[in-house]
Amino acid sequence: MDKNSHLNKNWYLIDAEGRSLGRLSSHIATLLMGKHKPNYAPHLKRGDYLIVINTDKISVGDTNKMYYNHSGYPGGLRSETFEKLVERFPEKILERSVKGMLPKNRLGRSIFTKLKVFPSHSHPHTAQNPILLSFTE
Repeated sequence: MDKNSHLNKNWYLIDAEGRSLGRLSSHIATLLMGKHKPNYAPHLKRGDYLIVINTDKISVGDTNKMYYNHSGYPGGLRSETFEKLVERFPEKILERSVKGMLPKNRLGRSIFTKLKVFPSHSHPHTAQNPILLSFTE
């Protein structure tokens, strides 16, 4: 029997339009890890599923931020500005921010799979009947 089989997993919908990247990411990381639940345990997956929409309209204070990626080979460092990354993949900004706030182990990687991020208002998870989450900053 799985340790997590008796737990209820809720689906939540978060609208990222006009929200601050850092504050939104910390709320999302807390919900993914399950720290909002009374039966929180740091070694178990007790968090909920999250659907984040409108990530292309997220607000960031410092727009000259650089994102770096290294291939592992000599001279393989690639950099990209915030504006160019928003044009190419608007969902990657929030994903990278949340992933940095999760545990750096096998559990953190499995928790991260519960995050579903979409750049526009439409998403394919309507069958799960997600609950709209709104929180003040």
